[in-house]
Amino acid sequence: MNERRIHQVFEISILLKGAHALIECIGGLVLAVVSTSTIPSLIDALTQDELIEDPNDFVATHLLGVARDFSVSTQHFYAFYLLSHGLIKVLLVIGLLRNKLWAYPVSLIVLGLFIVYQLYRFSDTHGFGLIVLTVFDIVVMGLIWHEYGLVRRHLASR
Repeated sequence: MNERRIHQVFEISILLKGAHALIECIGGLVLAVVSTSTIPSLIDALTQDELIEDPNDFVATHLLGVARDFSVSTQHFYAFYLLSHGLIKVLLVIGLLRNKLWAYPVSLIVLGLFIVYQLYRFSDTHGFGLIVLTVFDIVVMGLIWHEYGLVRRHLASR
């Protein structure tokens, strides 16, 4: 693959990370302002038709179970986690898209820490989405490492 194509893939993956970060921020804000009692009501409304069709639907029954056990402390944790995780990624995405030299190593470290946490969570939850997210993060780390090398070589040749 030529350098131009690799750079395009890098930019697309960083934009996807940025979009995901914005969704996390929005989710964190929603969790911060919505009452704990609203969450089970919302999940009930969203899963009602599916449960009528299939009362044993795996996703719907698990969502309802999680929603019914959703405590205030759980809500605060997820609101904080999503907001902090999202804001950190937004700042890193902006730095990477602006070719700020500091953003490359910081992004590698932060993504590495997120991967460690995701694998830890996977060991507890066995959520397939965590593996997909981890694989994507590893690919993005490879692209960041590659771009970092190009940027450093470009700066050294000036």
